[in-house]
Amino acid sequence: MSSLLELLKAWGPLGALIVAFVDGVGLPNPGGPDYLLLFLGYAQPQTAILSGFLAVVGALAGSLVLFWMARKGGQKYLDQKASGPRAMRFRRWFARYGMVTVFIPALVPVIPFPMKVFVLCSGALGVSPVTFLAVMALGKLPRYVGLAYLGKQLGEHGAKEWLGAHRWHFLLGAVALMAGLFLLVKVMDHIRGRREA
Repeated sequence: MSSLLELLKAWGPLGALIVAFVDGVGLPNPGGPDYLLLFLGYAQPQTAILSGFLAVVGALAGSLVLFWMARKGGQKYLDQKASGPRAMRFRRWFARYGMVTVFIPALVPVIPFPMKVFVLCSGALGVSPVTFLAVMALGKLPRYVGLAYLGKQLGEHGAKEWLGAHRWHFLLGAVALMAGLFLLVKVMDHIRGRREA
């Protein structure tokens, strides 16, 4: 596994694309794109930003594969096995707030949100592929390009230390962002309800 990671590091931006794709599909991978982007930012500063952008492309492509797998088989499964009252409540909740739950883990590094679960739900519950990709891109772009830039500016170990020192800030920021987005959805629902009335 370590030799594979060394090979991907040697491939530079192409390695970032491949690791992000594998991560997006939901397969176990050596170190993940976050670590690789920090390393590439430090080891190959001239291509750090390119590595970040290619990691976004890889993550979107991999997530779209997982999304379509869920779209093909997930809807049938949900209709057969998850049509009880509780399951229907979750489906309504996801239809209303689901893209918020996709955006937060796509954006925030070092916080272990179960990204794969929300990608699968997005596909199975009929989210538009365009909406799904737009939300993923909005989250992954600042995350991956930012990590590559951080690695370039601080070096691999400095960047890791900085992320470790600020992990609680990321967590609080993610909670605040999630609360703000949920509130925004509620306000938009309220406005839409008043217009319809």
